[in-house]
Amino acid sequence: MNEGRPTKANRWSRPRPEDAGADTAPAGLTEPDSPHPAASRNAASGAGPSTPQERTQATPAVTRAEAAAPADGTAPAGAVPAQGGAPDDALPLPLVPEPEASGPPNPMSPVPPPPAGPATVLPAPAGSDGPVESDSPDPWRNYDPWAAPGSPRHPDHLARSGPGGPLQQNGVAVPTVAERRRRARKALVLAAVALALASGGVGGVVGAYLERNGGLTDIELPQAAKEAPGRAPDSVAGIAAHALPSVVTLHVHGSEEDGTGTGFVLDGEGHILTNNHVIEPAGGSGTITVTFSGGQTAKARVVGHDSGYDLAVVKVSGVRGLAPMPLGNSDSVQVGDPVVAIGAPFDLANTVTSGIISAKDRPITAGGEAGDGTDVSYVDALQTDAPINPGNSGGPLLDSRARVIGINSAIRSADSGSDLGTGQAGSIGLGFAIPVNQAKRVAEELINTGRATHPVIGVTLDMNYSGDGARVGMKAAGGGAPVTPGGPGAEAGIRAGDVITEVDGTRVHSGEELIVKTRAHRPGDRLRLTVRRGGTNRTITLVLGSANGG
Repeated sequence: MNEGRPTKANRWSRPRPEDAGADTAPAGLTEPDSPHPAASRNAASGAGPSTPQERTQATPAVTRAEAAAPADGTAPAGAVPAQGGAPDDALPLPLVPEPEASGPPNPMSPVPPPPAGPATVLPAPAGSDGPVESDSPDPWRNYDPWAAPGSPRHPDHLARSGPGGPLQQNGVAVPTVAERRRRARKALVLAAVALALASGGVGGVVGAYLERNGGLTDIELPQAAKEAPGRAPDSVAGIAAHALPSVVTLHVHGSEEDGTGTGFVLDGEGHILTNNHVIEPAGGSGTITVTFSGGQTAKARVVGHDSGYDLAVVKVSGVRGLAPMPLGNSDSVQVGDPVVAIGAPFDLANTVTSGIISAKDRPITAGGEAGDGTDVSYVDALQTDAPINPGNSGGPLLDSRARVIGINSAIRSADSGSDLGTGQAGSIGLGFAIPVNQAKRVAEELINTGRATHPVIGVTLDMNYSGDGARVGMKAAGGGAPVTPGGPGAEAGIRAGDVITEVDGTRVHSGEELIVKTRAHRPGDRLRLTVRRGGTNRTITLVLGSANGG
C-alpha cells in the first residue's frame, strides 16, 4: 500500500477479463479522503491498458460508472454493502487520469473527477419543497469502506439522531414536530401583533381624517325653521319697521360744498324736519334732494331755519303716501329708557342703532364756525349712548313706542376735545339730541311764519367770566347798556355785575348754561332766578321776553 506517499497516477483503465469474475463493490463507494486507493496496486501489478486505443475505449465505461453512482456516495437502491467493513482488494478501482504532457488535447480524453470537498446538494425535483426525507434510515448513508468494522463514521450524529430519528442531507437540519409547532405558534403571534399594529395605525389615520373632514358624507348643518316676519312692537326690530317709512335721507349740493343728513316727515303736506347745519351748504342757490326709505326721490325747498336751535324745515311736493312720524313728550323721558336712532351715517341710509338715555338736560353748544357767534346753537340736550355718526344729524331718536323724543344733533368725538360738532370722527357713545318739545315749538313757528322766536331775559352776559355762575356784563357790545331798559331783566331788578347762579332751582356754572336753560322755555314763560350781588344771594322772578331768531 502507498497511503501517505506520493504516487504516479495512471490513466483510467477498464478491468481485465480475468478479473470479471471477482466480487465488485458498488460504484462510487470509495473513501472521499483517498478516492483511489487501488491506483498503486494497479500500477504495481502492471494492470491497465497498454495502448492509447485501449485507454480510449476504457473511458466511456468509467464515465458511465461515475454517472451511475450517486454524488453523495450512497449506494443505489437494492445494493447490499460488502461484509467485513472494506471492499475487496481484488476489485479494480478507477484511476486518476494524468493530463497529457504535450500535444493537442484529445477530444476523446476522459473528464477528470471533481476535487474532493463538501458534498454538493442536488436540486430537488420539480414540484418538491426541498430534500426528500426517507421514512427509514438509509443503510448506505454513513458507510465508510476504510473504517474499522463496526465503528460508526459519525458517532455524534448517530447518537443524536438515533435509530428511526430524523435524518438530514448535506448538513441541513430537519426540525422536529414540536419545533415546527413552536415556530408556527411564534409566527402566528407575530402575525397577530403586526395585524393589531396595522389596524391601530389605519384606525388612527381614518379617525383623524374623519375629525378634520367631519365624516365621509356631506355636512348638513342644523338650521331653525323660518319664523313669521312680525316682531314685538316694542322691540328694536318692531320700532324700526314702524319708523323707517317716515325717515328720509337728504343730499345737499351747494356752490361751495355738499352735505348729507337725515330727516323725518312731520305731516301729510310734505314738511320734513332736520338740522339747520344739514341744509346750510345749499345756501340760496343750492339744491336739496330727499330720498325715502323705499327709494323714491323728490326735490325739496327750505321753509325756514334757525341756527340758534339748529333746526330747519323743508318741504317736498307731489309725493303721495307720506307717513308722518308721531311725536312723543321729552319731559316724560327718564334716564335709562331704551331708545333707537335711525339715520344715514356716512351716507348709509336706513341705518338703525339702539341704546339708552344716558342723561337729561345736558347743556351743550355746537357750531361757531362763523366766528361771530351767530351760528352757535344752545341746546338743553338729551344724552344717549346709541351710536350716532356724521350723517345721523336731523334723524329721529325714538322711544320704545316708536315716537320721536329727540332730534339727533351733535356728538362728542375722541379727537374733538371739549368741542361738540359734526366732524367726521366716529361715535364713542356720546350723542346728543334736541328735546322734541323744543323742536315741536320751533318747527311750528318755522312752518307758520318762516322764523323762530327765542325767549330772552334782556341782559348781556360776560362770556369770558371764569367764576361759578353767569355774570351780567359791565357794558354791552357797541357801548350799550348791559341790561336792556324795559326788558324782563330790568323789570325784575337785575343790575350790571350781578351773578346768576340758579334757574328754577337748577345750578348754572357759566353763561352758556344760562342761555341753554332759558332757550328750553317759550317766550312768556315765568322763571325764578337766584342772583348773587356783593356776596349776598337773592331770588327774583321774571317773565321771558321774545326775540326773533335767524
